[in-house]
Amino acid sequence: MSDNTFHAEPGHLYGVGVGPGDPGLITRRVAGLIESADVVAYHQGSASRPSVARGIAEDLIPEGAIEEPLLYPVTTGATDHPDGYYGVMADFYEECAARLRAHLDAGRSVVVLAEGDPLFYGSFMYVHDLLQDEVPVHVVPGVTSPSAAAAALGTGLCRHEDTLTILPGTLPVAELARRLADTDAAIVMKLGRTFDNVREAVRQAGLLDRAILVERASSDRERVIPIAEVDAAEVPYMSLVVIPGTDLRADDAGRARAHEETPESSADPAAYGTVHVVGLGPGPDRWLTPEASSVLAQTDHVIGYTPYVARVPQREGLTRHSSGNTVEVDRGRLALDLALSGDDVCVVSGGDAGVFGMAAAVFEAAEADEADERYAAVPVHVVPGVTAAHAASALAGALLGADHALISLSDRLKPWEVLVDRLSAAARADLAIALYNPRSRTRPEQLGRAQAALLEVVPPERVVVVARHVGRAEESLRVTTLGELDPETVDMGCLVVIGASRTRVRPDGRVWTPRYVE
Repeated sequence: MSDNTFHAEPGHLYGVGVGPGDPGLITRRVAGLIESADVVAYHQGSASRPSVARGIAEDLIPEGAIEEPLLYPVTTGATDHPDGYYGVMADFYEECAARLRAHLDAGRSVVVLAEGDPLFYGSFMYVHDLLQDEVPVHVVPGVTSPSAAAAALGTGLCRHEDTLTILPGTLPVAELARRLADTDAAIVMKLGRTFDNVREAVRQAGLLDRAILVERASSDRERVIPIAEVDAAEVPYMSLVVIPGTDLRADDAGRARAHEETPESSADPAAYGTVHVVGLGPGPDRWLTPEASSVLAQTDHVIGYTPYVARVPQREGLTRHSSGNTVEVDRGRLALDLALSGDDVCVVSGGDAGVFGMAAAVFEAAEADEADERYAAVPVHVVPGVTAAHAASALAGALLGADHALISLSDRLKPWEVLVDRLSAAARADLAIALYNPRSRTRPEQLGRAQAALLEVVPPERVVVVARHVGRAEESLRVTTLGELDPETVDMGCLVVIGASRTRVRPDGRVWTPRYVE
């Protein structure tokens, strides 16, 4: 018996982390709770497969304690349950909660053992969710398997501003590869049967040389081996793939020194790579052009706003550079710098890259006063894409079938007075007007102000179409009028089109603008 003073209280439920394998990593508090528990519960794969968590804490379970093995009904996704695997598991956790509740109602203290940490991919989470509003529930953290794996490798997982991502190996290969490529350091859990897919995803992400398999971290059966050398048939579920990060600050400093040490006169424009600025279209993969697909399949880097980079499939040899929504010129400079080093680069935009997209930002970066004078020699290739405005027009019918204007309601790069002048001029010219960036959390008033300005020029009966998430599963189209338009119903997922005086709505709801002027 330990001499600590942590004791389980009657009628209380405890979820305790017993660590990844070594009993010596059990905390004093967890030890005291186990030693004083009336009931010790643990999840178990089957009657013939001992609980790992129980095995770690075996020496602490007191004589006379009631043991509650909670046997999983399935260990794979195969089941005939009407709601599939998750349905059968939901039923199982309800059963677990009921069994534990009976002990708690009888005034017993219940300690549930969890390998690693109870709330880190732990089954106790689901019992906690079901019982937390009914009984006193306490969670005691434990050492996680990623921490033990890092110790086994003897390396830091990430440094400085590196991002560490923890991923389940059950993700589809393409999605797992993309997420691995988008992060600085990673840990992939839930291996076993998934290992072949995980290794393929790591290969596609170009990370095989950094990826290490750690089996049963901290236990007496621990094994550390590069994943390229692993026999997939021998990988246990209780193992991790660890991809440590690199020291990005040191890497950036090294690149900066190399850049400073290279005389500009020695640069050969013939050795420069090309910056391809690619429009991905407004949403579905079927709207990506063959030329865009071909370019994306061959370049060394993809750069862009994070949601757009996420749409590019990961492959071996592709490096991803994601960033926020208001650093377009910085992205352009990065692309030009990479091209100067000889790499081919894709800068991606949604819709068409030349319509409120990254093409203009790349040219702006190339001619900025502070830019490297060699930027002007870097080839820039703009690949067109389907625009959001024309996709919305097609969804409506032929809304932009005649002369029209595309105007962004963002005043981040132009004064509001200039925006209103252009909007009013387009309305006076009787053009259909597609409004990009109509309303956001930081600009909630823009659309209402634009509506008021337009109502000074055109009648309130003017046809308005609001297209949301065009081409995606949640796609919708609403036809209204300028007077009845409620700006509160519009967000950045929408494109708003103000019709011309000739724009018509058919009985079937299709909207079109005649090509002729009467």
